[in-house]
Amino acid sequence: MPVVRDLRVLLRLRDFRNLLAVRLLSQAADGVYQVALATYVVFSPEKQTSPTAIASAMAVLLLPYSVIGPFAGVLLDRWRRRQVFLYGNLLRAFLACVTGMLIVAAVPDWLFYASALSVTAVNRFVLAGLAASLPRVVGPDQLVTANALSPTAGTLAAVAGGGLAFLVRLLASDSNALVVLLGAGLYLCAALVSLHLAIGLLGPDHPPGRLHPSVAEGVALTVRGMAEGLRHLAGRREAARALAAMTMMRFCYGALFVMLLMLCRYSWSDNEADGLALLGVAVGASGAGFFAAAVVTPWLAGRLGTLGWITACSAGAAVLVPALGLFFAPGPMLVAAFVLGLATQGAKIATDTEVQSRVDDDFRGRVFSVYDVLFNVAFVGAAAVASLMLPVDGRSVALILCVSALYAATALLLGRQERRLV
Repeated sequence: MPVVRDLRVLLRLRDFRNLLAVRLLSQAADGVYQVALATYVVFSPEKQTSPTAIASAMAVLLLPYSVIGPFAGVLLDRWRRRQVFLYGNLLRAFLACVTGMLIVAAVPDWLFYASALSVTAVNRFVLAGLAASLPRVVGPDQLVTANALSPTAGTLAAVAGGGLAFLVRLLASDSNALVVLLGAGLYLCAALVSLHLAIGLLGPDHPPGRLHPSVAEGVALTVRGMAEGLRHLAGRREAARALAAMTMMRFCYGALFVMLLMLCRYSWSDNEADGLALLGVAVGASGAGFFAAAVVTPWLAGRLGTLGWITACSAGAAVLVPALGLFFAPGPMLVAAFVLGLATQGAKIATDTEVQSRVDDDFRGRVFSVYDVLFNVAFVGAAAVASLMLPVDGRSVALILCVSALYAATALLLGRQERRLV
């Protein structure tokens, strides 16, 4: 098979293998660290978890991606990317150790969140640097395959890291600090592996006489670029509608995820270990839905059109969320987790395709920066809204009905647009 042959060629490239190893170790550490934070906030015996605490944890995990992400390139174009991987991972290892000590010391929540926020903020620079470095270690004709392999492998590494953190947390009681230290060890390994890459290999290159804008000018250019991307997107109505629909569906998914956390913690289990195990099963069910979406979306989007498939995903969720969720029982909710994983990821794949095909190449990067911000802010906003609506046990009929109504409104608006286009 051509794909297998291309992968074999890539894996023969020493610099590509080293860069991929940095990615795998970094993202595995991210998975460990994120699960450690989530379980500490939600499943620690000494903490009385509230929806507000969960919303705060979501903000710590995701807002750096939205706030820092669009501006990361301004600094990455000035720093040696190999050094970003080395010092960035060393810094994250140190900060993760600090987080572990704060957990043991039972410090006030704001200090714990400040430490965790620092780790996730550095993470954005490392991930952006990995993407920017890829063309420096493969040939132009290998770039598409490398772009398909590296992020997918990184995502799988993050899932594996999260699974390892769940396992350690279940096997060892009161092990939140231990899990965080495991993440710190993986960050340290990523830093050491980066030493196998030559300092100047990954760029950026700065030819003599070339003028670079200052950091302040670069930030201003980034803000202006995002504004130009929004204006361009406004003139591409199909892409704009797909992006708006995806943002709304991400919001709904986030609200239901917070509900699921509270149900696992307080309604479906008598202790933290059982609740954590249930959460792991639910996350696995949602992940299976993500995988199913990758399988069925190309065929269904080809038959229904990208907007038609997003409409079908949203309409299906509108019907199935109350049908399954109002039981507030583990079995139906696990089915709902699978369905929502399929619907959300299916809509995202279709939205990516719609934006890529409708937006001019010169504006694509800026539009995807806007997309990235909306995607993460919607999830954090959903956690904030859910924190206001959910009781401690997570059983909220009002939240399920509101989410179902949002799914239905999204499907109706997209369906109406589809009929106009026909």
